[in-house]
Amino acid sequence: MSERSNVAPSTIGVDFVEGGIVVEYLDGRDVFYHGPPKPVAESITTPPGKDVHVLVTDPDGLEGVMTYVNDRDTHDEILESTGVGRVMLEADDEEVLFPGVTVTTEAYSIRVEADLEVVDGRVFIFAEDELSEHAYELVAEGEVDDESEDEADANDADDDRANE
Repeated sequence: MSERSNVAPSTIGVDFVEGGIVVEYLDGRDVFYHGPPKPVAESITTPPGKDVHVLVTDPDGLEGVMTYVNDRDTHDEILESTGVGRVMLEADDEEVLFPGVTVTTEAYSIRVEADLEVVDGRVFIFAEDELSEHAYELVAEGEVDDESEDEADANDADDDRANE
């Protein structure tokens, strides 16, 4: 497999629909991310081994930038034609994806943090593999109820058991 490199994202279309989010790639294709995203306060560490996609939208949620984190499967040319970016991180590495949004590697997991006072829009994280899909939205501390946090934690625990 050839070495993968960072690819800068382009602005792509976003549509919030019942049951998830549709991302409209530059090449005309639409991709549906199942949801609705679970609200999580300001940061999340994804389960190990997941494909992680970070979407930062404008305040209206009509467009945004999508970045794949440590994606080793997609060729640069495909990313460039779709408008999706990629960042490759080394062990214990950190990268600013977008002003106010930082990704960090933690062993085989990815941590995404948002300074929501800096981000002028919304931040979504999709963590998936062939067994499961998870969708999260980073929100301010006071916007998360205990039930949402408990549900997100339970889904992560279920996922960890499935990967054992």
